[in-house]
Amino acid sequence: MEGKSALIRLVGELSRLPGIGRKTAERLAFFFLKDGAEDVRRLAEALLDVKKNMRFCRICAHITEGEECEICANPHRNHKLICVVEEPKDIWAIEKSGSYHGVYHVLMGALSPLDGVGPENLRIRELLSRLQSDEVDEVIIATDPNVEGDATAIYISKLLKPLGMKVTRIASGLPAGADLEYADAVTLSKAITGRQPI
Repeated sequence: MEGKSALIRLVGELSRLPGIGRKTAERLAFFFLKDGAEDVRRLAEALLDVKKNMRFCRICAHITEGEECEICANPHRNHKLICVVEEPKDIWAIEKSGSYHGVYHVLMGALSPLDGVGPENLRIRELLSRLQSDEVDEVIIATDPNVEGDATAIYISKLLKPLGMKVTRIASGLPAGADLEYADAVTLSKAITGRQPI
């Protein structure tokens, strides 16, 4: 009975993961059950290490092990070009395109009044503060092309335009309602290259 209880608990925990339904969780649980103890231990240690060692960059809020992420700390990146994204995972998607060489700012979400997410819940104040202290030529808004992402882009654009800031939005090429993390590198490259003022 004790083994069954542990297995059921594992299936329950795995099914909490995004994109993992009950059937997939069961398959994974049985895979771990058959897998060697050393392999399972390495996986468990990797999960614990991520929680223990990873934090958000003090500048852009990307995921890092240090105070600053590798992108913010890289002197070869264009620090006068800031790409605003919703989540850290969006940075990974854009970086895979290989067409962007600026830095980022992570909002940690998008405006969604129905879900109780307003401007005060996002890292918009931090963006404005950053723009006052850094010399920035352009801000690219790369929020998801959906209702929340568009509302966020318009809101930020209205805040930045009076500052005389060049504000652009990534071009179409991404289907409406899509998430950046699922877009392929070619599509993202075209979207970055063909961005338009808003």
